[in-house]
Amino acid sequence: MTPQDAIAKAARGEITLVDVREAKELAASGTAAGALHIPLALIGLQAAEKIPKTRPVVLFCAVGGRAGMAAQALSGMGYEAHNIGGFGDWAQAGGPVTR
Repeated sequence: MTPQDAIAKAARGEITLVDVREAKELAASGTAAGALHIPLALIGLQAAEKIPKTRPVVLFCAVGGRAGMAAQALSGMGYEAHNIGGFGDWAQAGGPVTR
């Protein structure tokens, strides 16, 4: 899934968007509008409570590495998970940002 696809699907409420960066990173740059914040270290612990399995999960971090690890972990838990790369990819594709 590309950032452009994710933006369109997020606008229609078809995905759950998750930012897996640390809180200090969000404070410095903002995040995608409507994204849940679950740091990578907590993804396994908080996924069942915060992320519904009823729609695909789209993940991003700073450049894509942590989002890839989170997508792999969530896939192993039965989620349909996609890594769209970094927050900059979302923003450059025109995705709405909150600060």
